[in-house]
Amino acid sequence: MKKRIIIIEDNDKIREGFVAVINSTAAYEVSGQYSTCEYALKRLNIDVPDLVLMDIDLPGMNGIEGTIQIKKYYPACIVLIITVLEDSDKVFRSLCAGAGGYIVKNSDIDSIVRNIDEAFSGGAPMSLNIAKMVVQSFNRPQDSPLSEREKDVLRGIAEGKSYSKIALDLFISKETVRSHIKHIYQKLAVNSKAEALKIAGSNKWIS
Repeated sequence: MKKRIIIIEDNDKIREGFVAVINSTAAYEVSGQYSTCEYALKRLNIDVPDLVLMDIDLPGMNGIEGTIQIKKYYPACIVLIITVLEDSDKVFRSLCAGAGGYIVKNSDIDSIVRNIDEAFSGGAPMSLNIAKMVVQSFNRPQDSPLSEREKDVLRGIAEGKSYSKIALDLFISKETVRSHIKHIYQKLAVNSKAEALKIAGSNKWIS
């Protein structure tokens, strides 16, 4: 049985190119192709993908948040990011979100298929430049994107405090606490307190 792959890419030409490459193989088939994460997520239970090729910069929900959502519902599904810009910050955040590797958009046909093969074999395909940036990302402290007040809120959560208790301690309203939490999720490209604490803790942003 062929492995099922979906492609989420807003550039029609690039998306159709990936579709043609994948459908020309004996081992893989495209079960869905979309220009937005939002539409793709609605059809996940229909497409039931084994692997997702995900553009990192998408209108609406970006590829990092899309990866989080897919891994939430289909933990075993492999997500490979397709990108032009080898941005170290996005590399780090995508890997934290659960991405299993990268494919550069201008790769040749053989490289695309080889990278997909590698992912299904348990590898983590990525260019040498990206691999180097990933190593550098893990070897140096990451600059925090959080404000001091957002760090205060996150510390409160880490200490097990309720939103009401955090609001009382910081002399702000409960709604303001919720607003800070929303901004933290957006900045860290996460959708749970556990994920936010994991990223902030690993980078020593709230120590």
